Amino acid sequence: MAENLTDSHKFNLWKNRLVSNGLDIHRVDELYTRRNGHGEVLFSLLYTDATTPEGNKIPPICFLKGEVVSVLVCFIDVVTREKYLLLVQQRRICDGSMTYEHPAGMLDSESDAASVAAREVFEETGIAVDKSQLISVNSEPFYPSTGTSDEAMYMFYCELELTSEAIQSYHNTVQGLLSDHEYIKTFVVPFEEGHKLITNVNGVLLDYLYLKSVGDWELLKKL
Repeated sequence: MAENLTDSHKFNLWKNRLVSNGLDIHRVDELYTRRNGHGEVLFSLLYTDATTPEGNKIPPICFLKGEVVSVLVCFIDVVTREKYLLLVQQRRICDGSMTYEHPAGMLDSESDAASVAAREVFEETGIAVDKSQLISVNSEPFYPSTGTSDEAMYMFYCELELTSEAIQSYHNTVQGLLSDHEYIKTFVVPFEEGHKLITNVNGVLLDYLYLKSVGDWELLKKL
């Protein structure tokens, strides 16, 4: 049975955040909604008539997506100590090009961002990590597209020390859920080189936040 938009977790999370920040919501029109195989709302395009605390109308279009996670997976060669990024390679609707990104996914109605992040890493790369291995870089969500979307991102990283052979075994494997139109290949690449491949702003930011968090100033200066 299809979930009503107004009953969905992500709709009410968004609406409650608007209200908590003083907006007076007059009307919300559902222009288009996509649901998953269980009938739950994945995302929706909305037209919103709302007034700000200053008495102004807020720009009306919102792409409702909800909370999401992004995870930087850094392999460290046990011998050379060289760092590698484990990226996912796929085509994206932004321009149709092949993109290189960190594993990521939506929370939907779940509240444990770290658990979702660990699951997304496994689904998109085939590598199993426990949520206890994930280190958060932001306790409050970042908003990648404040003018058009409610998307709220939580970022994590993990470091995994492996042999060179084990690191390379995760390169060029086929992953993803075909039911979700995911056609993913993994891509293992030296950190500096991988950073240059990422065109996703969130991914670029996460690289810097990770290096700052672990104090790798030498690699940071090379980016």
